[in-house]
Amino acid sequence: MDPAEVIARAAAQGWTIATAESLTAGAVVARLVDVPGASAVIAGGAACYSYGAKTRVLGVDPDLLARTGAVTAAVAVAMAQGAMTIYDADLAVATTGVAGPGPDERGVPEGTVWLAVVRRGEPARTRELHLSGGRARIRARTVEAAVAELAAALPR
Repeated sequence: MDPAEVIARAAAQGWTIATAESLTAGAVVARLVDVPGASAVIAGGAACYSYGAKTRVLGVDPDLLARTGAVTAAVAVAMAQGAMTIYDADLAVATTGVAGPGPDERGVPEGTVWLAVVRRGEPARTRELHLSGGRARIRARTVEAAVAELAAALPR
């Protein structure tokens, strides 16, 4: 999906977008703001790599993180909801996963990624990805998937 289309469609609706990113570390919001006119749409992005940042910045329940780790649908949803709240956005996307090399400390395999999209007034949507190709490729493909999820959440 073309980020320019996401920006144009959000602008046509008068919507704002926020991101909450872990393994992509701000690459999704960076990809979106590469588009001229993005300032009318992008409310902000939070790159929250650590559990502490996910809790302090995005409001993710620390008990949830302790119980399940960060690479779950529930954590992705909590991250997206947190970004929507802190940026007062209409639409938010979150990325959490294991870019590698190798599995995380809980044994979650490299390439496991959860995306969540939250749209004001609607239930969250999640998507699990199983990617390969090394750290850089996993992160790049996650950015592409996050942009595609935003596009799917926008009215045509």
